[in-house]
Amino acid sequence: MGQFLMKMERKYGKYAIRNLPLYITIVYTFGFFLYMLFPQTMDLFSLNFHAIFRGQVWRLFTWVLIPEGMNIFFTLISLYFYYSIGRTLERAWGSFLFNVYFFSGLILTVLGALILFGFLEIFGQDWLTVMEQSYVWAYGECPALYGGSYIHSVIALSFGIYYINMSIFLAFAMTYPEMQVYIFFILPIKVKVLGIIYVVIMAFSIVTSFLGGDFYIGMISLVSIGMSLMNTFLFFLLFKTRLGRRSPKQMKRQHEYKVKVKAASNVTRHKCAICGRTEQHDPNLAFRYCSKCEGNYEYCSDHLFTHEHVKRN
Repeated sequence: MGQFLMKMERKYGKYAIRNLPLYITIVYTFGFFLYMLFPQTMDLFSLNFHAIFRGQVWRLFTWVLIPEGMNIFFTLISLYFYYSIGRTLERAWGSFLFNVYFFSGLILTVLGALILFGFLEIFGQDWLTVMEQSYVWAYGECPALYGGSYIHSVIALSFGIYYINMSIFLAFAMTYPEMQVYIFFILPIKVKVLGIIYVVIMAFSIVTSFLGGDFYIGMISLVSIGMSLMNTFLFFLLFKTRLGRRSPKQMKRQHEYKVKVKAASNVTRHKCAICGRTEQHDPNLAFRYCSKCEGNYEYCSDHLFTHEHVKRN
C-alpha cells in the first residue's frame, strides 16, 4: 500500500492543495463567526442523514463549518495550534500525503454517519421512536428545515471537526513523539504523552457510553469517534514506511537546500544590456554579442541592430 501511495503521489501530486492548513483555518474561522451571528446554522449544517435523504444534500459539506466551541479565546488558541502542527506535518510528509490524510478523515466521518444512520434505522427503530417522542413532548414538532427529527439532529452533532483535529494531533504525536509543547504556556510535556492521554480519554468515553447509557448511546460514541480517527490507524499501519520522522532541524536543512537549488535553477545565461530581458522571459528570444561594441555586451534580437555602440574613451 505504501508503494501504491508513492505512485499516486508521483502521478497526482501536482494537484495537491499547497498550504492546506491555512485554508482549513480560514474555513474554521468562517464557520465560527457564522455560528456567532446565526446560531441556528448548527441545526442547518450538521451531518444529519435523516435530512440528507430528504434533499438537504448541502449537509454533506457544511458540517465542517460547525465550530468546536463558542469561546473565542479558546478558538483562537486552537486554530493557531492546529495550523502550526498541520504545517509541520505538511512539510514533513509533503502536500499530497497531508491532503490524503485530511480528506480521508472527512470522508470516513461522513461514511461513519451514514453507517450509524443505517444501523439505527434497521436495528434501533424502537429506540429512535421512544427518544423522538420524548423530544417532541418537550419541544414540539421539529421543523423540517432543521431535519424534521430531534433525535437525528442530536446524533448528527456527534460528528464534527473536533475528532478530525484530534486525528491531526495524533498524527503529529506519532511523527514527533519527543517534541515538547507547553501546557498553558508554562508546563512542558512531550506530545507522545498528550497523545496517550487523549487515546485513553477517548477509550474511556466509549466504554462509559456503553455502561452508563445504553447500547445505542455506546454505538453512537463508538462510531463517531472510531470512524473519525480511522485514518490515523490506516496511515500509520499501512504507510508507516512512508511516514518518516524528521526533526525540525532536518526539515530546516531540507528547506534551505530546496531554496538553494531553486535559486541555482533561476540563474540565467543571457541578458540584454538594453531591456534586461533574459531567456526566462521568452525562451524563443535570441541573444547575440555585438562585435562593434567595445566590451562584452549582449543584446536581444529586438535591440541587436538598434542600440548605440559602446565605445571606450
